[in-house]
Amino acid sequence: MKSIMHYVMLATTLVLGAGMNAQAETLEVEYKRFYSHTKKLNNDDTKDLQFAFGFVNVRNPGKLCIVKSAEVVTQKVTIPLTVTPEYRFTVPTEKALKLAEAKIRIDLAENANQCDMSVQLETTESLLKTNYQASDLNNILQQYSAFFNAMGSFMSFMMPSVEGLNFQFSDPILDVVINENLRIEQGMLRLSKSQLSYH
Repeated sequence: MKSIMHYVMLATTLVLGAGMNAQAETLEVEYKRFYSHTKKLNNDDTKDLQFAFGFVNVRNPGKLCIVKSAEVVTQKVTIPLTVTPEYRFTVPTEKALKLAEAKIRIDLAENANQCDMSVQLETTESLLKTNYQASDLNNILQQYSAFFNAMGSFMSFMMPSVEGLNFQFSDPILDVVINENLRIEQGMLRLSKSQLSYH
């Protein structure tokens, strides 16, 4: 299994356009734009969640642009970031990097003007395992709910509601019928809130 993501009524892809400088196929984005997202998860209610960043291909919105490498760059140090096979990466939540005016440098295979940044909310790797108790799943669901409740405290009518969990498997073409109500399709298992109450 690769990740557990939230399942919401509306898409929650966020686009960060301002502050990007296209240099051939390399992007430099101000670290503070990532930090503004990651700091929102810096509390006990959402401690097992993280943001995974990637770039949607504007010509083919169903696919992500290929990220060849990503790194944090300051005047004194360069920190490489791990890029997943899905071409997403996470960044550390460090106020010191913001104060140092760090940049995130991303090397893309496509032309930079063909890629829009997207942000995916998912669980950290520490929660990925092959067997889950109902309490595990409900804990994950509660953390997603806590995040959206906090973000929508003043504008709740604009925020998506958490409807369940998505489990993404390593094999993107995995297709398995588990029972009449559960099926893995194209490497994704979706569990609604009502289904989670029985598993």
